[in-house]
Amino acid sequence: MAESEKRDLEKRELEDVGVDPIRDSESNAKPMTLQDSEEDFGFTPEEQRNILWKVDRRLVVTVGAMYCVSLMDRTNLSAANIAGMGVELKLINNRYNIANLVFFTTYIVFQPPSTILIRKIGPRLHLAFITLLWGAVMIGMGFVKNFPQLAAMRTVLGVLEAGFFPSCVYLLSTWYTRYEVGKRYSMFYLLGCVASAFAGILAYGLMQLNGREGLTGWRWIFIIEGSLTCALGIAGYWLLVDFPDSKRLTWNFLGQRELDWIVHRIQRDRGDSKVPKFNLRKFLGAGTDWKIWAYALIFGLSTTITYSLAFTLPLILRQSLHFSIGASQCLVAPPYVLAGIVMFSGAWVGDRLRLRGPIVIFNMVLCLIGLPIMGWAPSPGVRYFGVFLVTAGANANIPAAMSLQANNVRGQWKRAFCSATLVGFGGLGGIAGSLVFREQDAATGYKPGLYASIACALLNIILVLLLDLGFWRANSKADKEGLLLEAHDEDATPGFRYTY
Repeated sequence: MAESEKRDLEKRELEDVGVDPIRDSESNAKPMTLQDSEEDFGFTPEEQRNILWKVDRRLVVTVGAMYCVSLMDRTNLSAANIAGMGVELKLINNRYNIANLVFFTTYIVFQPPSTILIRKIGPRLHLAFITLLWGAVMIGMGFVKNFPQLAAMRTVLGVLEAGFFPSCVYLLSTWYTRYEVGKRYSMFYLLGCVASAFAGILAYGLMQLNGREGLTGWRWIFIIEGSLTCALGIAGYWLLVDFPDSKRLTWNFLGQRELDWIVHRIQRDRGDSKVPKFNLRKFLGAGTDWKIWAYALIFGLSTTITYSLAFTLPLILRQSLHFSIGASQCLVAPPYVLAGIVMFSGAWVGDRLRLRGPIVIFNMVLCLIGLPIMGWAPSPGVRYFGVFLVTAGANANIPAAMSLQANNVRGQWKRAFCSATLVGFGGLGGIAGSLVFREQDAATGYKPGLYASIACALLNIILVLLLDLGFWRANSKADKEGLLLEAHDEDATPGFRYTY
């Protein structure tokens, strides 16, 4: 076979597994060559797809299921509140909002060390152990007698959940190339949306246990959901996987040659598969990059909207749209189904076209259309349609913001720092979200909260435009002047380019 025919065949095989030699050379490191193909450790394209499918099935599904219970456990307060908790525990004035807020005080404080800790002790032990512990706390919340006890349990819950989300974001980013990670982040968060979608229906079912064993219905919400969390934490110890470069044992997963191929393709994609020795100065030095804080602010503004819906949507449906208690809990689910469709569609388009910023803008435009409908439409049915648009746009923006960050950061410890700041600002969004729709604003249709959400969506669009302008200027300098982008580590690659 002629040499040119061999190169054509090699190119077609690489494209079959989602690798475009030309586009990879434009966005990243060096062009794909015949030598690169020979470095695929002898795996055929079909075998490569099977390896990635194993990783998807074992990693994304496991952390997604654990995030599902995580999100359900931190947001089920609203379902319990309208099920009788507010009356029994005398949550008058702002006590309900405070119970939501105190969770995020410890959630934010204890996040930064998590991405360092997970590297030291491994994801299996770290994530499984904290999941088991916060499940136990959830069970304990079913037995609280007053507001101070509830607030204390929520504070402890924040300590334990603090290490979960940033660790998962960081772990996922180490297994996939930059234009594979969008769909994986979306699937991970989509499973969390399933929790938000069906938590209300589950809560309504658990309410029917009212009186069983002398406990009121809202207490069973915490007890049963906490028990499910404990079970998943125990299972996670066997199901979770480690970092691809780790030498720690992971049962029944990939062989060493398969792991070496994963590490090699990450190195080929962005040049940061090697983990340098931890250096506190380098770790914190990532904070001098203004873009890190822009990514974090986009994420925080998005979570402000998502948490405000998660914490108070049943209350809005009940008090503002005047649905019954059962309908208010069950009608939470359909908007999240649309959110899942928008989320995964945006991720597929973003990975396919190698775009990130326009996806974020599209999601925020959905919110800007839905918020006025949700607040000012004349009939409850039309306003409920607005809830669909806001829920879809805000929730789809979470993995979109994560992908924007993941595609434009390189270096293991900068990636770890960025994951911590991203989720830290997400916690700040949770604090803001717990105060957006206040009890005293119910009579006005929660108008102040709607104005705040509109401001968040507009600011996100402005931030993305500023980032894309900065990316365009930096990429132009790299093309024309040979500027080395993201050159804070010794193994920086000259072909790295930012993704708009």
